[in-house]
Amino acid sequence: MCFRTRLNAKIIEIEKAFEAHFVEPELYRPQEEINGFDFSLNPVITDKAPGEILFYNWGLIPFWAKNDSLKKSTLNARIETLAEKPAFRNSVENRCLIIANGYYEWQWLDEKGKQKQKYLITPAKEEIFAFAGIYSHWKDPTNGNSWNTYSIVTTRANELMSEIHNNKERMPVILRAGDTEAWLENKPVEDFAFPYEVELNAEKI
Repeated sequence: MCFRTRLNAKIIEIEKAFEAHFVEPELYRPQEEINGFDFSLNPVITDKAPGEILFYNWGLIPFWAKNDSLKKSTLNARIETLAEKPAFRNSVENRCLIIANGYYEWQWLDEKGKQKQKYLITPAKEEIFAFAGIYSHWKDPTNGNSWNTYSIVTTRANELMSEIHNNKERMPVILRAGDTEAWLENKPVEDFAFPYEVELNAEKI
């Protein structure tokens, strides 16, 4: 699954790629590797404000949650079951773009995954791109604090990613540059499931 991403591009490059501006540019920190399990704030573009780049926490918390414990299992959302899973079904139409310029995956070199090969995965044609994402607004009932959170949508692996992510054979939905608006405009999620894909490059790390 997609738990580690990269975004180390300059602000001006990101804004140009998406024709959008950072609302709080002071929050941006270029990072070579973003660990999903840090549940950090990362740049996203939502369907409600397509011209703005905002910061949401990775790890979707549904509005009905009593605490934030679910975020450990909502870093990714399977596209095939978005409308069925309680954690995601209320967010299917809350679309966002999660900005990146790479992500990492590990290939198992033995049956139990004791030996692994790390890969950096990037699109062949775009230096800066967007994962398909969904988001949620959550208010912590214990203190009233509000949180904006997201999940990266995943699909069945293509041929390349089946070889690399050989234990689960999944990959994130990377949107083609011309399809970001379609995702934000709530086109059917099925349209973005494999065999929808972009050409990818994989580099051993």
